[in-house]
Amino acid sequence: MAQFEGKERRMPKIEACLKEYGLESLEAARDLCKSKGIDVETIVKGVQPIAFENAVWAYTLGTAVALKKGASKAADAAEAIGIGLQAFCIPGSVAEQRDVGKGHGNLGAMLLRDETKCFCFLAGHESFAAAEGAIGIARNANKARKEPLRVILNGLGKDAAYIISRINGFTYVETDYDFKTGEIKIVREVAFSDGEKAKVRVYGANDVLEGVAIMKLEKVDVSITGNSTNPTRFQHLVAGTYKKWSYENGVKYFSVASGGGTGRTLHPDNMGAGPASYGLTDSMGRMHGDAQFAGSSSVPAHVEMMGLIGMGNNPMVGATVACAVAVEEACK
Repeated sequence: MAQFEGKERRMPKIEACLKEYGLESLEAARDLCKSKGIDVETIVKGVQPIAFENAVWAYTLGTAVALKKGASKAADAAEAIGIGLQAFCIPGSVAEQRDVGKGHGNLGAMLLRDETKCFCFLAGHESFAAAEGAIGIARNANKARKEPLRVILNGLGKDAAYIISRINGFTYVETDYDFKTGEIKIVREVAFSDGEKAKVRVYGANDVLEGVAIMKLEKVDVSITGNSTNPTRFQHLVAGTYKKWSYENGVKYFSVASGGGTGRTLHPDNMGAGPASYGLTDSMGRMHGDAQFAGSSSVPAHVEMMGLIGMGNNPMVGATVACAVAVEEACK
């Protein structure tokens, strides 16, 4: 019998989803995935090893739904996976109210369609969560695309960018921004591996203006903010400023805010309102976000608190893409 966090509150919606797609149980969903050669647990834990068991089962359900729907294209499979994730949202929670499960499915679908050329993890610092998500995408997305997806990390601090690049085998891209002219140029590129990870390009900015210039340089189509370090100093400000520029210049840009939700830091009223206060990180995300998720970009427990599953929002992006590509390959 499947056991996972918050099972009692989640089962009514899960059972309804199982019934709708002709699945007897979560175990039956797992068996269907395995019969097609898809080991969902290995995929999910391979992206974020500290993910909760409910994350494994949510992706198992979503992947089974995709198989039941006959989603032969990875982008369609990603949307179907979102149905399974949504079924795991606790009734009445922030995650359910925002349709975060479906949102993750739709975001994954965007990254698997060739209309999206460049995806950016926009972080206050170059977080490990962004790295986990980027690795999941780099390994899998291009298997289902005609044109390779460019994946970048754009964060505050050149030293941080260099360190994260070196640890993960990414390519560090050092830039120089001219504050007088607004021009940016690449000074050097250092690839720390030869494989798929080297395709992830990591930028470190000295401030918001350079961060926005990096977005323009790479022609970012879709980004997701982290809500970790310096959310009021960098990532939300870069996304909002780039969003304004994109509107004024006819550039298509879809901005995702990973979303603080209740209990997050930087409450404008210093938590005086308790759970009624969403906090400053959440409020800033609402200003630029075309979609807003719930909970931390990295910490499984915080996303779980928001009513979704125990997996960081950034790693979830990688897991959605990886599971969706596995479905397409199984259908072949």
